[in-house]
Amino acid sequence: MAVFFQIGDGAIVASNGFTQGIVFWPQSGQYANMTNFITEEDALKNLNVSFVNSRIDEVALFSDGLQRLALSFEQRTPHWPFFNPMFSRLRNSKQDEIESLDEQLSRFLNSPQINERTDDDKSLVLATRLLPI
Repeated sequence: MAVFFQIGDGAIVASNGFTQGIVFWPQSGQYANMTNFITEEDALKNLNVSFVNSRIDEVALFSDGLQRLALSFEQRTPHWPFFNPMFSRLRNSKQDEIESLDEQLSRFLNSPQINERTDDDKSLVLATRLLPI
């Protein structure tokens, strides 16, 4: 079982080996480039909560600066060519390689190819179940 909650923009993507998708589509505020914040007086009315009664194998959480790269807005789905290489690399890494992956991800998110496509904050958290060796 998993519990997800979110308020505001950015998104959560999850997969369980059979199903891949977006837990919550990013929220937007009343005007362009605005969103909902946890610090607002009526924040609870904008809080999304989901209980999932299945195993979650991989999850990505990301800020709004990556939305145009990580989501397919036409289909309202994750853009898997963005996620699959990163999940694959993480999934196939040994524990002592994780710190190096963090540095590689940081360089990728600050690369000219990414910075040319977004000028907003770029936060990304990736998690995967490690299979016993």
